[in-house]
Amino acid sequence: MGVEFGVLGPVAAWDAAGEPIALKGPRHRAVLARLIVARRRVVPVDLLVDDLWAEPPAGAVAAVRTFVAALRRALEPQRAPRASARLLTTEGPGYALRAEPDAVDAWRFERAVAAAASLPAGDALARLDRALDWWRGPAYAEFADAPWAVAERSRLAELRLRGVERRAEARLALGLAAEAVPDLDAHVAEHPWREDAWRLLALALYRTGRQGDALAVLRRARTLLVEQLGVDPGPALRRTEDDILHQAAHLDDPSGPGGAAARVWARAAAAYDRTVASGARARLESTVGLLRSLAVTGGGGLEAARRHRSAAIAAAEELGDAELTARVIGAYDVPAIWTRSDDPEHAAGVVAAAERALAALPPGGHDAERARLLATIALESRGTRAARGPEAAEQAERIARRLDDPALLAFALNGRFMQSCHRAGLAPRRDAIGAELVALSARHGLVTAEVLGHLVRLQARGALADFDGADAHAAAADRLAERHELPLVAVFTGWYRALRLAEADRAAEPEAAYRDAIALLDGAGMPGLERGLPALARLCLRLRRGRAPSDGPADWGPYEPWTRPLLLLAADRRAEAAAALRELPDPPHDLLLEAMWCLAARAAIAVGDRELMERARSALAPAAGELAGAGSGLVSLGPVADHLADLDAALRRGR
Repeated sequence: MGVEFGVLGPVAAWDAAGEPIALKGPRHRAVLARLIVARRRVVPVDLLVDDLWAEPPAGAVAAVRTFVAALRRALEPQRAPRASARLLTTEGPGYALRAEPDAVDAWRFERAVAAAASLPAGDALARLDRALDWWRGPAYAEFADAPWAVAERSRLAELRLRGVERRAEARLALGLAAEAVPDLDAHVAEHPWREDAWRLLALALYRTGRQGDALAVLRRARTLLVEQLGVDPGPALRRTEDDILHQAAHLDDPSGPGGAAARVWARAAAAYDRTVASGARARLESTVGLLRSLAVTGGGGLEAARRHRSAAIAAAEELGDAELTARVIGAYDVPAIWTRSDDPEHAAGVVAAAERALAALPPGGHDAERARLLATIALESRGTRAARGPEAAEQAERIARRLDDPALLAFALNGRFMQSCHRAGLAPRRDAIGAELVALSARHGLVTAEVLGHLVRLQARGALADFDGADAHAAAADRLAERHELPLVAVFTGWYRALRLAEADRAAEPEAAYRDAIALLDGAGMPGLERGLPALARLCLRLRRGRAPSDGPADWGPYEPWTRPLLLLAADRRAEAAAALRELPDPPHDLLLEAMWCLAARAAIAVGDRELMERARSALAPAAGELAGAGSGLVSLGPVADHLADLDAALRRGR
């Protein structure tokens, strides 16, 4: 990331290396703070003058321009003297700070609190702990008296209080009542009007065996509310007091309706620790079972599963038992829907370990283990051009069908799906894989594989412009996800619905839908999906509406080679764009293959690169009946047929 800004405390900025940026005097800081409050919108110079001075001096406008110039030098020190600013821009009658959504701590905090509401308690607690740590003091601390900051400071302060209370709820849900008490005690002392905080403190005290203290807290809350605010406690507080007096059974459940499950888990885990020796090989296999469940929770769970999976494989290999290693690697059959790896280094390590295990297995037998290792190789080779991936997928599927093992076949089909992007126009083939996954999984109770099948079909039907069909699969995936607590599914269905709105061409709605979809990526634990995707989504929307490709700096991630020529053309740097196209590689074998070819085709037409136009036309021709990029379920560049028609017209003109 580039420059980052902090307003959760004194206004500050840090460069890409994390070093503080000198922001000079208070007026400079005020200009920066005022632009951050505007959230990327333009603030007219006249308004800046009014906000900075109660009685503006004669040279106020010139002074503001001087402040802006100094800020630009501080924020973009490498910018050439006459080059346009990319971060603090001049637009129309004023200025705008074009910071990325993650570049301002307040914006990140707001998204983190909103996202935590839909996460499992463990992920929510981790998210809120991290977000609350961003606070260095009151928001916009040195501008407490500035009228332009009042509303934003109040909003952020309220959001912080809500974050503290949601963190306490997460701790209670996890059975961490004792940890919740100190923070809640301090919280109600500073904010005695927060009835929900009093309720949570009483509940936390009760769950730590302090019934008397819990009732005393509720009596103190009643006294403060009546004497200081002149109001009686609300129904939630009154109900909590009554429940504590009568020792209601539900108060003992650390996670509400799931309290019994939490107790069973704790007892079973304790029994396992007592019974199974710490060095037993069975622990490695049991660990992989836990990691499979952890991975589908998303966020920190997915990241932790990847990390611990590598450790489990390494531990199995150290024991020198090829069969154990094969089981440890192959048991991790977590469904995968995105055809770009989240961690290529980790994936390469898993593939290498799987190949070693395959080679070390004794000849004869072990067919199921071999199939699982082959399916693992197919999955972890996603997005590469290696011939081994498709070969392994085919072998795994053949063995699974011969063994008539439904779970093994579902795993193998996932591998085949991952290897189904080697050329454009394969949405019908992926749709068939998804249909088999849904039918197979529904018959045999393979819930996560059934969800995978619906998501695969959502993507494929979207590519084929069958949005009624895609809608049905999105709804089915959401129902299964809600019933079985699979939060990552909402990331993909949320992005699909943004795509759906964009294709319906509803002028105002897609942008808002994509903003919501981008927020879903925060903390999802899928960098292979997240990196570059927000910028790509905005680019696709702009191109579909005939607008300029970009309105400022962006992180293009792995899509940079295919977006760069268009951005250079938009900046009237035609020669550089032509040079970039000459070096452009073929797109990777993933779900955005068609979209990358269409971006390349658009730029090739603009510069008259006939050789690239012919390559793009040949690559895109098999997808003539599809929507470019929609097979990802995330973005769309419209009908491939339109891009082919533009290529044909350009090629005819060049004869």
